Amino acid sequence: MTRSVLVLNSGSSSVKYAVLEPDSGALVAEGIVERIGEDVEQGGVADHAAAMQVVFDSLADDGHDLDSLGLAAVGHRVVHGGPDLYQPTVVDDALVARLRELAPLAPLHNPPAILGIEVARRALPDLPHIAVFDTAFFHDLPPAAATYAIDRDIAEQWHVRRYGFHGTSHHYVSEQAAAFLGVGTDTLSQIVLHLGNGASASAIVGGRPVETSMGLTPMEGLVMGTRSGDVDPGLIFYLWRTAGMSVEDIETMLNRRSGVRGLGGEVDFRVLHERIDSGDGEDSAAARLAYDAYVHRLRKYIGAYLAILGTVDVITFTAGVGENDAAVRRDALTGLTAFGIELDEHLNDSPSRAARRISPEGAPTTVLVIPTNEELAIARACAQVMDA
Repeated sequence: MTRSVLVLNSGSSSVKYAVLEPDSGALVAEGIVERIGEDVEQGGVADHAAAMQVVFDSLADDGHDLDSLGLAAVGHRVVHGGPDLYQPTVVDDALVARLRELAPLAPLHNPPAILGIEVARRALPDLPHIAVFDTAFFHDLPPAAATYAIDRDIAEQWHVRRYGFHGTSHHYVSEQAAAFLGVGTDTLSQIVLHLGNGASASAIVGGRPVETSMGLTPMEGLVMGTRSGDVDPGLIFYLWRTAGMSVEDIETMLNRRSGVRGLGGEVDFRVLHERIDSGDGEDSAAARLAYDAYVHRLRKYIGAYLAILGTVDVITFTAGVGENDAAVRRDALTGLTAFGIELDEHLNDSPSRAARRISPEGAPTTVLVIPTNEELAIARACAQVMDA
């Protein structure tokens, strides 16, 4: 029987799932269970245990009972593994306990992931459960890129460093970019732009990252859907002292009420474009500012990575915004022809969802759009653990 892997991405109010065949790359089934913790009578799902049953029921409704799937493992996306956990790791009680200790490093992401792991282990006790860490690809960042210029003793005691996130996506997409070009990753200098609700950039040389935009937490870097990205650390102290906001209030604001939503009142870029195009008063002006701030920060990071790399062979856009918003891609790279970077407007505007080139033929820097597939990457990481 062909083996498959159930991949779970457990959030505080949702569980995304996919069943994939790691050897062939085939997607067997996928879906999402939302509204976890909401009133059941209003269409909500009671808790993560109930959500797991919804996953099983949904698979059965699609004709995939658990016995026929050939499940070989369950893969869990874990955002933060701290300084020590970065290789795909078989889950046991000790690992779960260690993840709990690390929860303060990712308070919004790790606790629901742990909950999802616990529920899945109870539901599928006879399968190996494997944690795949978002930080893995960036674990060996050069020290100058990984280090914050703060008191060294405090940093060492409290594991403060730049960890980087979306690593599964950056790794997968950089490999797919090389495959698209028909060369090895070891021959390329790359910039990968993962632009979804969460957004991050990376600079990659010879298949290894030398810089990334996210840091200790997934809050640093680019302007995101609801996260601020880079801010002056003094802003936190100012709001605490002057506005009377607690640390928790500030953290919630920076994580959930900032970014594009905080400025423009909306995270969906399609709605944002509609508001900009309407030219209708305050909503249009707010949407324009949100979009301009988003693009400005993105261009700032592209420029920084050009300086770090010296030359770039390929720039790749991926994730929801990166794959689907031609305007963001155009505005991010406008005016960079002096660096060998330009777009073919016709190719950029293509509605294709396949991996594709959007730069002119023969341009010094190739610009690509490549769909990410973090679930497949996680499934293949699980397969490597099982085959070891």
